[in-house]
Amino acid sequence: MEIKIWSDIRCPFCYIGKHKFEEALQQFKHKDKVHVQWFSFELDPNLVTDPDKSDMEHLSETKNMSPEQLQQITQTAVKMGEEMGLNFNFENTKLANSFNAHRLIQLAKTKSLDTEAEEALFKVHFEEGKNIDDKSVLREVGESIGLRPEDVDRMLFTDEFSKEVEQDKQEAASIGVRGVPFFVFNNRYAVSGAQPTEAFLEVLNKSWEEYEKANNPTLIIKDGKSCDIGGNCN
Repeated sequence: MEIKIWSDIRCPFCYIGKHKFEEALQQFKHKDKVHVQWFSFELDPNLVTDPDKSDMEHLSETKNMSPEQLQQITQTAVKMGEEMGLNFNFENTKLANSFNAHRLIQLAKTKSLDTEAEEALFKVHFEEGKNIDDKSVLREVGESIGLRPEDVDRMLFTDEFSKEVEQDKQEAASIGVRGVPFFVFNNRYAVSGAQPTEAFLEVLNKSWEEYEKANNPTLIIKDGKSCDIGGNCN
C-alpha cells in the first residue's frame, strides 16, 4: 500500500506530523507492506536565503506579527514537539530557501532514503540551527544518510532533480494541496496537518481494508460440474 506525503523542511508541523504518522505506522500490523514516499512542497518559493536572520524574524517582518503572536505559534509547536521527543529551537533557525534541500530529498528518493533525508534535514534546521541552503550542510546531510559524496556534489553543482521538485509541486496543485503536511493513503484518503496518532492509525486501517479487498477480491462461488486437482470429475 502506497502513502504519499507532501512536506516542506521549513514547516514545523511537517516535522511533528512525520513523527505522529510514524508512531501510528509502528502500531499498524501491516506496516511491512506499506511504501512511504516523500514529495516536495515549497511554502515560499521566492524566499531569499539570509542566514543572519531567523524564521521568526522573517515572519515578524513579512506577516506583521507581534511578539505575542509569534510566541503563541512557537509555543504550540514546541509543546507538540516535546510530546514526540523533538527539540525545536526557533530562535536559532536560519532563514533559508528550501529548494536545494528538496533536490537532495529527490536524490535520496532514488536510493529509497527519502525518509532519512527528511528526518536529517528537519533536525539540522529546527534543532541544530544550520542553513539548509548551504552546500556544505547539504553535503553533510547527504553523507550522513549514506549518499555517495560524488552524487551529492553533482546534484549541488548542477540543476539535477530540479524538474522532479517542480513535478511534485504540480501534482500537489492538481489534487488541491494548499498546505502541508499532506498525506495521501492509497490514492484514496487524504489527511491534512499534524493529526493525532490515533487519526493516522484509523486511516491506515481503513485504507488497508480497501487495499486488501482490491487486491484479494471476494469470490462468490456456485458449485457445478468440475474436475478436482486429483483428476476426479463429477
